[in-house]
Amino acid sequence: MNQRTEEAPPPRSAEATAPAQAPPPSRLVILGLLLGIILATLDGTIVGTALPTIVGDLGGLDHFSWVVTAYLLTAAVSTPIWGKAGDLYGRKGGYLASIAAFLIGSVLCGLAQDIGQLIAFRALQGLGAGGLFVGALSLIGTLLPPAQAGRSQSMIGVLLPAAMIGGPLLGGFLTDQLDWRWVFYVNVPVGAAALLIVGLLVRLPGTRSTARIDYAGTALLTAATLALTLLGTWGGTTYDWLSPQILGLALVTVGALAAFVRVELRAPEPIVPPRLFRDRNFTLAQVLTFLAGAAMLGAASYLPQYMQFVRGMTSTGSGLLLLPLMLGMMGAQLYIGRAVGNGGTYRAYPIVGGALASAGALALLTVGVDTATAVTSALTFALGAGLGCLTQPALLITMNSAEPRDMGAASGTSTLLRTVGGSLGVAVLGSVYTGRLTGTLTDRLGPDGGRVADGHRMTPTALDALPEPVRDAFRAGVTGGLHGVMIGTAALCAVTFAAAWLIREVPLRTAD
Repeated sequence: MNQRTEEAPPPRSAEATAPAQAPPPSRLVILGLLLGIILATLDGTIVGTALPTIVGDLGGLDHFSWVVTAYLLTAAVSTPIWGKAGDLYGRKGGYLASIAAFLIGSVLCGLAQDIGQLIAFRALQGLGAGGLFVGALSLIGTLLPPAQAGRSQSMIGVLLPAAMIGGPLLGGFLTDQLDWRWVFYVNVPVGAAALLIVGLLVRLPGTRSTARIDYAGTALLTAATLALTLLGTWGGTTYDWLSPQILGLALVTVGALAAFVRVELRAPEPIVPPRLFRDRNFTLAQVLTFLAGAAMLGAASYLPQYMQFVRGMTSTGSGLLLLPLMLGMMGAQLYIGRAVGNGGTYRAYPIVGGALASAGALALLTVGVDTATAVTSALTFALGAGLGCLTQPALLITMNSAEPRDMGAASGTSTLLRTVGGSLGVAVLGSVYTGRLTGTLTDRLGPDGGRVADGHRMTPTALDALPEPVRDAFRAGVTGGLHGVMIGTAALCAVTFAAAWLIREVPLRTAD
């Protein structure tokens, strides 16, 4: 007998007990939920292109990286907390509260007068952002059973790559044409629309639960997430991987996670219910989510480096050349969502996705310094399609494997693993990229080559002003660094291919 059915259900809100009584959501309601996901995904990438202008206006060059790090830290830490709070006290109210916190943080960021204020307000914005994705996903899981939610969830998968690639383009446009503060103000009309639509049109019972949040588990998960995110952010850049600071963070991460598991096994209402991981499909879906997030963000972060430094493209142009990657992901996710929604099976898709993404990453190893820009751009399509075949089934399996009472906790766990996976993927693959770049420059230019390899100070414009031997060496180093990133990406996707074979074809629920 399945162990989940043997446990007495904990106290929970009426939302979790009677989702089937809610009327089917309209397209406008689904749009309101998707707007929250747009905010969450777009804001993680839109600020990057505005950072040089922000630092020039506010100062604080030595602290500017915390404008991004503060947001990612608080978003990652708060994600599972928002999910569990929604399960206990009401998913609609939690979603609306997260939008409100995000919008308040956005407005304050736009009004910031120095870098310290901006960092603090970005942390507040991240707290709200942590509930946007998980709130929308858990509400969709509440309003629609998995068999009917496939098409809506495929749209969620489409928004992730679109925001990842479109964010830098929009950020650059707003900064150039208006002012960097509009990078934050643009959130207000979108968030206001989501508040109105969901607040007025979503109807769910709102009985409060008498259960309490697992504060000990929350504190330990926060400590582990903070330490792991800082490890991924600082490792190989601010501090060496074997430095006392990074080793200390690794010990804190392991210790906090071990204590977190012990606490969750004993807590009456754990923030991440261990019972979720007794379902093999749920556990495998989280493995796919973590690894695909690492591969996706790693590839999307370092392919533009090649486009700009080697092919001489602008920031906007390099983003446009990644359209095949985005279209591959979008096309795969839309197809899978429609096919599964029409009664199709899903097990084969992550198997195909792991193989296709691995092959797509390895195909990019053929890219050289003289490879035509159009060819490089086209080669990204297979990688994108493979990643789309991984992320969409993982989302469906996650929601199908969780009981209605755990929908928020399940989506929060999935979102947290995607965020942490992406952060670590960028950090580790970035270390590979930097190591190969530095090695090439040292081999060609001698000991002075290491100074040229400082990618944080080198820009395409500055590279054009250097002597031709230095330019050639740097472009070769960037190409070699990209090859290292693609080897790492292929390895991650190969692990997803192996894990996908263990998934069981469990029919999607047609009713909750």
